[in-house]
Amino acid sequence: MKLRTLTFILIATLSSCAGNIPESKFVKVENGHFIKNGKPYYYIGANFWYGAILASEGLGGDTMRLARELDFLKEAGVENLRVLVGSDGERGVNSKVEPTLQVSPGVYNDTILIGLDRFLAELGKRDMNAVLYLNNSWEWSGGYSQYLQWTGHGKAPLPNIDGYDAYVAYVAQFQQSDSCKALFANYVRDIVSRKNSITGVAYKDDPVIFSWQVGNEPRAFSDENKELFAIWIGDVARLIKSIDSNHMVSTGSEGLYGCEKDTMLLEKIHSYPEIDYINLHIWPYNWGWVTKDSIPQMLDNAIANTEKYIQTHIAVSEKLSKPMVIEEFGLPRDNFLFTPGSPAKSRDTYYKYIFDRLLENVRNRGFIAGCNFWAWGGFARTDPANPFWKVGDDYCGDPAQEPQGLNTVFAIDTTTIMLIRDYNKEIKSSIK
Repeated sequence: MKLRTLTFILIATLSSCAGNIPESKFVKVENGHFIKNGKPYYYIGANFWYGAILASEGLGGDTMRLARELDFLKEAGVENLRVLVGSDGERGVNSKVEPTLQVSPGVYNDTILIGLDRFLAELGKRDMNAVLYLNNSWEWSGGYSQYLQWTGHGKAPLPNIDGYDAYVAYVAQFQQSDSCKALFANYVRDIVSRKNSITGVAYKDDPVIFSWQVGNEPRAFSDENKELFAIWIGDVARLIKSIDSNHMVSTGSEGLYGCEKDTMLLEKIHSYPEIDYINLHIWPYNWGWVTKDSIPQMLDNAIANTEKYIQTHIAVSEKLSKPMVIEEFGLPRDNFLFTPGSPAKSRDTYYKYIFDRLLENVRNRGFIAGCNFWAWGGFARTDPANPFWKVGDDYCGDPAQEPQGLNTVFAIDTTTIMLIRDYNKEIKSSIK
């Protein structure tokens, strides 16, 4: 009886402590800048969307690889990881990440949820942070298209089979569907109010979480949807904050390209008091600033267009007095190869440009507060001759609908790793 009593007291004490985390441990915004532990916070981080799956003990899980990846990233100074909470819907769908988390509305794969718990616990051991995004505009994790399918809008088309235009026409219905939004709101409540099964700490009390994001690249997908889209972003942000007042919330937007190229909409969705900072993504290849057969030749064009894009968003940051994160950016290798370790001189030059822009803002206390390159593949093994992902393959930085290795940084990409490590050291030494 005494042992049981002591055990109960210990559990109760731990639970009590979990709810009394010092406020300084959570990253906050003060006067337009991130603050952590009372000091300015700037960072070079990575996209690591598959973290919860890798941390699971089911299909796709590899906890030994997870530890190896996190230790490697920590040594390189990468302490901020942007992560998918989980994918939605049935398995066996071409180009969708598996295994899925939300197998049907409100029904969850506990293996992946515990994987997310473990992932956060492992980050905590290493004093690392996670940006957790809750939805997706794109097919590779379900998102918009899966909610539409669940609510009777017919079978979702796939861009690589049915065409991009057919997909856009379909997912444009999301902003017009109250039933889709209601299902997603239920999902938000379930995830944000979760308690970590490994640490015993409620997510809302866990300083390992850097911020919640409405989704990955949420879009209106039509001019007619702009107002509905803006309202929805505000509604989701307020819902998250009503459950969790400790953490920041961001949109997950590409920025201008995710706002139908409408600067007023860009400003609107980031103007809500519940949205703490501004996001932008930059994709020179996807947006035609380089072509696959002329990446080195068109690199200057990509950098010039990137600078214009950044300046557009800095103007919004200054107006709203909110920090800005370049949370996705990437570039294929010089010869459009997917092989780990193959030449990536143009990518390194492009990364250096982004890192220099960030370092300049660190030194001058500017509004660019961080960046997350896309994406970390680390020690993944790939088959460049058969580059598209299938169940059983290692998770790479590229999602299932893209060739594995297209934009991935591998652990053997020594020149890129050196850049990341050196700039992270310079950033830390420059913070005052």
